[in-house]
Amino acid sequence: MTSFRLAYVPGATPAKWVRTWGERVPEVPLTLVPVAAADAAGLLRAREADAALLRSPIDRDGLHAIPLYTETTVVVVAKDHLIAAADEVSTVDLADEVVLHPLDDTLEWPSRPGRPAVSRPETTADAIELVAAGVGVLVVPQSLARLHHRRDLTYRPVGDAPQSSVALSWLEDETTDLMEQFIGIVRGRTVNSTRGRQQAPAPAERKRPVRKPAPPKPARRTGGAGKRRRRS
Repeated sequence: MTSFRLAYVPGATPAKWVRTWGERVPEVPLTLVPVAAADAAGLLRAREADAALLRSPIDRDGLHAIPLYTETTVVVVAKDHLIAAADEVSTVDLADEVVLHPLDDTLEWPSRPGRPAVSRPETTADAIELVAAGVGVLVVPQSLARLHHRRDLTYRPVGDAPQSSVALSWLEDETTDLMEQFIGIVRGRTVNSTRGRQQAPAPAERKRPVRKPAPPKPARRTGGAGKRRRRS
């Protein structure tokens, strides 16, 4: 059976689009394929997925990409940390903190804030464990802070930090009908939108019957033409 394979990076939330797909294209199952952020583009090029929700920066060689949304960047700290008392912080507020920088980080820093850790954690999940252990703090897109939520941790927005964007991407030579369907769903097109369905053919114009011209009517006689003159 034909299926549509959608890869997604940690923190991306395709659930609402998957539900809409099930309503509009019930005959084609949608298969979710979790993938690390660094591997998402390669998965598409290997044709192991039909589309992917991935994070910027994106190597667009051979790929289409539609930006979907940009996330708030937050700092994850212990609940009893001083930063937890603030509504929002800046990178200057992190100057004296050990800021963990995992190997799977996708934020593009011109210069990283705070003090570097002795070593870099392999993954964001590993970095979260180190934050919980009091080793340092972690700056990530908000969706990743939610994904790795713990009761003993909290997070606050970092107003001047780089932001992470999520995009829908697919191979340039694979813009299939199913791909167009998914693009329409992600962009919020309704089921009756012009690009979301095939247009019905215009109704054939009804031809009116050709009427034959009516024969000419005979000329009417005038009133005095048929009267005889009286003889005097």
